[in-house]
Amino acid sequence: MSVKRIGLIAGSGQFPVLFAKIARSKGYLVYAAAYINEADAAIGDHVDALEWLHLGQIRRLIQFFQHHQVTEAVMLGAIQKTSMFTDIRPDIRAVMMIATLRSTHDDAILRGFAHLLEKKGIRIQPSTFLLPDLLAPSGVWTKRKPSASEKSDIELGLTLGREIGRLDIGQCVVIGGGSVLAVEAIDGTDATILRGGALGKGNAVVVKVCKPNQDTRFDIPAVGHQTVEVMHQAGVRVLAVEACKSVVFDRIQMIEKADNYGLTLIGI
Repeated sequence: MSVKRIGLIAGSGQFPVLFAKIARSKGYLVYAAAYINEADAAIGDHVDALEWLHLGQIRRLIQFFQHHQVTEAVMLGAIQKTSMFTDIRPDIRAVMMIATLRSTHDDAILRGFAHLLEKKGIRIQPSTFLLPDLLAPSGVWTKRKPSASEKSDIELGLTLGREIGRLDIGQCVVIGGGSVLAVEAIDGTDATILRGGALGKGNAVVVKVCKPNQDTRFDIPAVGHQTVEVMHQAGVRVLAVEACKSVVFDRIQMIEKADNYGLTLIGI
């Protein structure tokens, strides 16, 4: 029987470590290329080989995977967008890749990166590869249901969220009373919730959606119990995410916290 191998390109957050644990439990050898100042150091405890890289060191990443005979890989975890300006060391392959792109928006760079790896024999799998149970279910998950006005704000947020996604600005909006309170930009989801919540004064909903042309191999929306903590801190009452197009971490713990705080979580 042939050995199953999977490459893991690891950013920040719990997703890479969780994936590594599940993959090894299913008999995979896991080879992780982890980004310095991004990935959790604990990743080393759950993989068969680990290479620490700076953003932009594509040649080194390819050589690491080829050395370990990796032909399939996943790209998991976040990269702080500010790191793209402060902690990047592009090698010649990275420079050449970027030079061929028509756009340097997130999706264009990720697709270009994936295409380059695939030309080198390393196929990128969807980010939920081996972990389909993490996808958000449809319906209300919590005891508290959204009010009529909150449902209206969710619908508006869904429309606007898809539009900012189409423009590759972000994936999250905060709506209150039919008004846009915050739009996600380079500062990320948590900061967006805090900004919007401060303006909403207890009357706000968060809507986080997949980009209309999202490549589900990477960068699909993700939420977890920390999101609920930030909502509580910001005074935001409702979180709506796209069902089957968002990743939910620690969903049971997340729902318990939301119920304790009297918040609403819903998959739309």
